[in-house]
Order: sequence, then structure tokens, then C-alpha cells
Amino acid sequence: MYAVLYIILGFSIMEFSGWFIHKYIMHGPLWNIHKTHHQASKSFFELNDLFSLLFGSIAIVLIVIGFNQFDYRFWMGVGISLYGMSYFFLHDVLIHRRVKWFERPKNYFLRGIFKAHQAHHATNKKEDAVSFGLFIVPKKYFKAK
Repeated sequence: MYAVLYIILGFSIMEFSGWFIHKYIMHGPLWNIHKTHHQASKSFFELNDLFSLLFGSIAIVLIVIGFNQFDYRFWMGVGISLYGMSYFFLHDVLIHRRVKWFERPKNYFLRGIFKAHQAHHATNKKEDAVSFGLFIVPKKYFKAK
């Protein structure tokens, strides 16, 4: 039972720390890396993808360290990994269509996330962006227009 709680904790920590990192670090001192995500790209990869490698590395380290005992570190690493897979599917596949597996989302929840992300990308400037979370976004994006 505790494993499920640690998986949820790892997933949740990623959403909240991801929001903070996105707003204050990616749109702050590391803007030169993140801005590649706000610019039109002719390449499949962006310099911004380095952040995914960093977060993935944290998950791998936690899983490896906690593997022998299947302790909280292992399960938190699993939660972070699940967040990363969800992020890839939602952000890269459904929103940005870097891999064209599906059409744009039609589901109420996914459409709200999609609108919030469109609002985030309405500017390619460091300071003017809004909506920095992935799953937790302001209610206004879920209203029908």
C-alpha cells in the first residue's frame, strides 16, 4: 500500500516542482535553453529536451538506489517515471504533435490542458508567458468558448 502512496507522491512532486522550475528557472536563468521550445524548429529535437534527460536521470537514480529494498526511493522513482511518460504523451504527442499518433484532444480535461498550453505559447518571450503547469492549470481554460 505504501508503494502506491510513494508513486503518487513522486508524480505529484514532479507536477509542482515542474511548475516552479518551468516558471522561475526555465523562464529565468535557463531561458537560453528553454527558448528553443518556444521557437519554430525544423528539427525533431530541441535543446530544451535536456530538461527531460535531467528529470529522467533523477528517476533512474532513485529506482537504482531503491531497487534492492524496494523502498520509498524506488517507488518515488517509478512515480517520476510515470509522470515523464504522461508528460511525453500529453505534451509531445497530443499537444505539440512531435509524434503524430493521435488527433488533437477532444476530451474535456485534455482540451483544457491543450488551451492552457496554447496560452503559454502565445508568446515566445521570457517574461510574458502564463500557465506553467502541465496537469494543474487555471479553471478558465476548461470553460467552453
